[in-house]
Amino acid sequence: MTLDDLRQDIDKIDARILALLNERMEKAILTKKFKTGIEDSSREKAIFEKVERSSHCLVEPKFAVDIYSFVISESKRLQKMNFKTIGFQGEHGAYSEVAARQLYPSFATMPCHEFQDVFENVEARNFDFGIVPVENTLGGLVGPVNSILIYTNLKIVAAIDMPVRHCLVCPPGTDHRELRTVWSHSQALAQCRNFLARNHLDPVSFYDTAGAAKAIAETRPKGVAAIASRFAADLYGLDIIKEDIQDAEHNRTRFFVLATEALQNKGSKCSAVFTAGDKAGSLFSILRVFADAAINLTRIESVPDKPGKYAIFIDFEGSLEEERVAAAIAAVSQEAQDFRILGCYDETRID
Repeated sequence: MTLDDLRQDIDKIDARILALLNERMEKAILTKKFKTGIEDSSREKAIFEKVERSSHCLVEPKFAVDIYSFVISESKRLQKMNFKTIGFQGEHGAYSEVAARQLYPSFATMPCHEFQDVFENVEARNFDFGIVPVENTLGGLVGPVNSILIYTNLKIVAAIDMPVRHCLVCPPGTDHRELRTVWSHSQALAQCRNFLARNHLDPVSFYDTAGAAKAIAETRPKGVAAIASRFAADLYGLDIIKEDIQDAEHNRTRFFVLATEALQNKGSKCSAVFTAGDKAGSLFSILRVFADAAINLTRIESVPDKPGKYAIFIDFEGSLEEERVAAAIAAVSQEAQDFRILGCYDETRID
């Protein structure tokens, strides 16, 4: 054991403490939905008593209670700010969170383990909004998300299309010459395949890009780096060895923002889903309705649904308030099975 070893252990512990503090503040913000007020003296008393009883070894009861006094004070301050909340899949630092912060910098971002968790928390009104990726220029459709969109009652209220710029990141003090392995999500590893091969780095699949960054910040494995966003590197105190390591110049992901209610503004783009049916030429006849109305389709995708059936997703320019759009939708509703508007919204493009 050396001084450097001990300091590295302290850095690992500090990373975990900060992550847990942030998670506790998120839970505090969410509890406000279930309370009639912010002040709850009986709850605070119970927490302080528990902390005092549980303080052993080197942590004296007064020291622990003083810390929790600050924690509870900050929790109440955040509750008073009345944050809007938006859920995303992954750990903090995920690209979905980057997209959410681009659109809504004042929102409180809430991590979820699975895409389904994002949908369910918005449907239950635990979160005000959710944000999910729907397609990537290199990886194509995000299958799990589009499969859920077929049946959800949520509405698309905004969209954002932004570049995905991968960074190679590692803990401070890492000797770059000793790097042998890179952790990240399988799609991120695939998008940086040539870079990894040139630098003789072995890819190891991880559940999430930001999760990989968080893991190396907390565990600091020797010879391991991660591929993640710049935001994740800043968040977890990691050094960026190299930016823009993706093989393709144009690596972009499109995200949908979801809510329980449609927006009141008319929007400039709409999304819909339907089943084309078994009759030959049925899909063509549906698309021809839009062509005859001079409505520009910006997305046409099929997603497997039930055995032998495919759900068709389309995005088109225009608003439901436009007469030609309303007439086209009325006509298509007669042709297509289960035709449903998913939402009308404005889309932001980040370059």
